[in-house]
Amino acid sequence: MAEYRNPNQQGGKQDTSSLLIFTVVFAAILLGMQLLRPKHPTTSPIQSTTSKANASQQNSAGVAGSNAPNVTANAASEGKSADTTPKVAAATQSTTVVENELYRITFSNRGGEVTSWILKRYTNYDGKPLDLVHPAAAEKFGYPLAIYTYDAGLRQRLAQALYVPSATGTMTAPNQLTFDYSAGGLVVRKTFHFDDSYVVTADVSVTQNGAPVEALVAWPAGFGDQREARDYSTYQKIDRSSGGKVESVAPKKVNDGETQSGSLDWGGVSDLYFAAMFLPETPANSTFVTLRQTLDIPKNPDEPKTSETEPEPVLGAAVGAVNGPTTVRIFAGPKSLGVLSSIRAMGPDGKANGPNLVPIVHYGMWSFIAKPLFYLLRWVYDHVVHNWGWAILILTVFLTLAMFPTRFTMMKSSIKMQRIQPQMNFIKEKYKKYKFDDPRKQDMNREMQELYKKEGVNMFGGCLPMLVQFPLIFAFYAMLENAIELRHAHWFWLHDLSAPDPYHILPILMVVSQFFFQMFTPSPGVDAAQQKMMAFTMPLFSGFICWHYASGLALYWSGSNLIGIGQQMIINRTKLGKELREIQAKRALKKKGGRPAALIRR
Repeated sequence: MAEYRNPNQQGGKQDTSSLLIFTVVFAAILLGMQLLRPKHPTTSPIQSTTSKANASQQNSAGVAGSNAPNVTANAASEGKSADTTPKVAAATQSTTVVENELYRITFSNRGGEVTSWILKRYTNYDGKPLDLVHPAAAEKFGYPLAIYTYDAGLRQRLAQALYVPSATGTMTAPNQLTFDYSAGGLVVRKTFHFDDSYVVTADVSVTQNGAPVEALVAWPAGFGDQREARDYSTYQKIDRSSGGKVESVAPKKVNDGETQSGSLDWGGVSDLYFAAMFLPETPANSTFVTLRQTLDIPKNPDEPKTSETEPEPVLGAAVGAVNGPTTVRIFAGPKSLGVLSSIRAMGPDGKANGPNLVPIVHYGMWSFIAKPLFYLLRWVYDHVVHNWGWAILILTVFLTLAMFPTRFTMMKSSIKMQRIQPQMNFIKEKYKKYKFDDPRKQDMNREMQELYKKEGVNMFGGCLPMLVQFPLIFAFYAMLENAIELRHAHWFWLHDLSAPDPYHILPILMVVSQFFFQMFTPSPGVDAAQQKMMAFTMPLFSGFICWHYASGLALYWSGSNLIGIGQQMIINRTKLGKELREIQAKRALKKKGGRPAALIRR
């Protein structure tokens, strides 16, 4: 499972080169994981795209479309409408709490917005219940379920107004909560419906002087788990699906106020483990606005200093209907495959049978392997042992044993190659006087192919099995990194399998086990000095990777190495293993020019 090299290379310069190529490619891919994040294609079948500035200009000019109100209507008409609009506003600020088994949401009647959205089954960095609302960002850029309009002044007015709630105190879902406000010709109603899931349905209606205002429901300021994100800016995404085609946009490519009107299955903002996704009631007639701000955060959260900060992007999104009132479902919760697969967009028939939210979990190019791996891991957790650490080890045992035939195939291919090595050297010697571009070099390749065919040797037999293992390693990495189930999951001294080992025990064990695995694996086709170098450098490189990544990955690698050592010790006692070790000893003896007392203990 966790080998980094082909332990059964052929002899000669070609074999050493192949080993080096595999090493360089593997190292480059692993290092690239730190810089590259899986992305979906960024093309989107949108009908129109406009900027916030353009939309604001259109509204100010009164030509934004039939659905956008002319907020600069003449004063006489506005005054007349204002006189006939009864004022509905609260005298004081109040709060309403709505909760079920999954969440506890606190609303303020100022703006009819959410000031706290606690997920009861998840904890934050300090072990307290996780609040999806980031207090500093929300205070500056807006709270969840705010109303977004293209007119900044109106948007601010809606956020500061004191609405009249239908209830105060604490409510238990399923339930409904309504906020009403009217004054000066402006009439607003926000109604929220709650059930026993992570989904909240919002109905929003805004009119100005009797004309409908295009009012969107917004989640403007990211999430409250920023502190524990290892590199928060790289994990934030704007995700959306249109006609079943998914796109994911990284922070640096998000434009504040960019509008996409037309078809929208779902869309919103997510980070590594949590998401706020909007699912419009009418996907074919929707508006999606991306929001991007910058927040200065402390470089060291444990010792915050205002003089030592760094800017971090804060992403948000707003969704609503192009014409008339907005009805939209909002999912705010964990990026758990089980949860996301049950939440679907509205289909053409008006039923929730459209695309689900699973694509917001970004496995990248290894999704076709990583997703089944997670389902298998979850099955082990549900049916064998109710601990994610032990589930990883059991899955590691299963996968390592399943890959054992691959390792044995590699050794068989290697021994066949070593047996015909003298004949291969004879052919090479025969044609070495010819230059590389000499047509007669083709005769050498033809003779080599005939030799391989005659002896039943597959020249790629020692390489392809290893290439099969590489995707499995990378997919396991992608699966562990994105599995929210491993977040804050305990195993012995580890309190979070998604975070690095705080005591670095597993990375050290991985280095030691990888070293012994390399030493126990015979490599007759590799130069002895090269083999010793690889025996030290590759474990150290692997240890460096595990030092900084999820301890669940280090647990998998260490377990795979230990099982691999046991498998290799068994193979070494077979006739095939003894022959490989004998060839290796003979080659080492020939290079040194000495004569050992015994080539190998039988």
